[in-house]
Amino acid sequence: MKRRSFGQLGISTCAALAIGTAQPGGWLQTLAGELATQDQSSSVTDRILVVIQLSGGNDGLNTIVPYRDELYAKARPKLGIPSNDVIKLTEELGLHPSLRAIENQFSENRFSIIQGVGYPSPNRSHFESMDIWHSCHPKKDRSQSGWLGRWITEQTAHPTSDSTAIHIGSDTLPLACQERGVQVPSLASLEQMRLKAKLDSMQDKQSRPGAEPNSKDSGSLLDFLSTSTVSALEVSERLDKILAQPDASGDFPKTALGEKLRAVSRLILSGLKTRIYYVTLDGFDTHANQPDVHASLLKQWSEALAAFLSRLKQTGQHDRVLVMTFSEFGRRVSENASLGTDHGAAAPMFLAGPKLPKIIHGPMPDLSDLEDGDLRFKIDFRSVYASVLEHWMMTDSRKALDGDYHDQVEQLRLFS
Repeated sequence: MKRRSFGQLGISTCAALAIGTAQPGGWLQTLAGELATQDQSSSVTDRILVVIQLSGGNDGLNTIVPYRDELYAKARPKLGIPSNDVIKLTEELGLHPSLRAIENQFSENRFSIIQGVGYPSPNRSHFESMDIWHSCHPKKDRSQSGWLGRWITEQTAHPTSDSTAIHIGSDTLPLACQERGVQVPSLASLEQMRLKAKLDSMQDKQSRPGAEPNSKDSGSLLDFLSTSTVSALEVSERLDKILAQPDASGDFPKTALGEKLRAVSRLILSGLKTRIYYVTLDGFDTHANQPDVHASLLKQWSEALAAFLSRLKQTGQHDRVLVMTFSEFGRRVSENASLGTDHGAAAPMFLAGPKLPKIIHGPMPDLSDLEDGDLRFKIDFRSVYASVLEHWMMTDSRKALDGDYHDQVEQLRLFS
């Protein structure tokens, strides 16, 4: 058991992760001043990836709207976003009006849309499709192994006392972060984690009275769990100290995703060497009464993301943190009879944070050439992952993705 990581703990209830009282001035400004004196051309080993998972199947057509397409208006007479309401990006595409918070990121070249992302023979099951996105394999070829988990196993050249990845939320550790021998903390409540670790430690001592560290059962499962508990306790105490500092950020929205990204920003600004942060926003399965629900979810995502990017900019860290947002599939082109949309296929992905060369990658959605009522995918999601690993994290992507996507990476050119 490496001391730089620890096993997922069984946390059943979600509590606010960003603890501490808000005080103006002080901690954030002091930290920003210290960071400003450092070399801001940080090495590639300092780069960070934040993954936001939109669970349930985000409606890509009503997120990035082809507002001049007559087929779009025909397929969605009630759900279609009127051209007068969209935030226009080009003469053909615009943002859902709830995405106003991130509008300035486009003008600063710090946001990119990747159109038509998916995979061959799309699966419309939430669980199966999400597992494909996490593992990079269809079910018949899949093991309990995720692309980020496999990537973590290769990060031995730059050992650190910090966990390579952290999942923040009360949901189960995503398959994307799992791999045999990899321990990624899944944090909902630091206080719960600390109490759980102490309880496990007490139970372990009671179960093995008089046991010596080098006794004959050393190396057993109990020893492994004991080591894991000690490591978990040490890391939890460190994270607790970081997040217990006064937080001067009153600009994060009081939403589930806002609190998660607030916590991520505080961990990043603390100097933690973690490279991957993983968070989830659920609720995108909009089969009925979609307009208000979808608008609210997009508003939550965009406002939390905008606050996060603003915090990074204030502290001079926005060039070393990339945020990637995805969903397991899009929605059907045609609206249903319940004022909603059903499970679809291809949908956009999003990148934000550092300077990016283009606002939009990939072709316009072709609503005249559908596959069983769905948009055909034009860009394999694994080529996006490969681009992020190759040109942002600056590591080889083939082992993590169990495949070679170099040719597609060069065609995409997501990064300068």
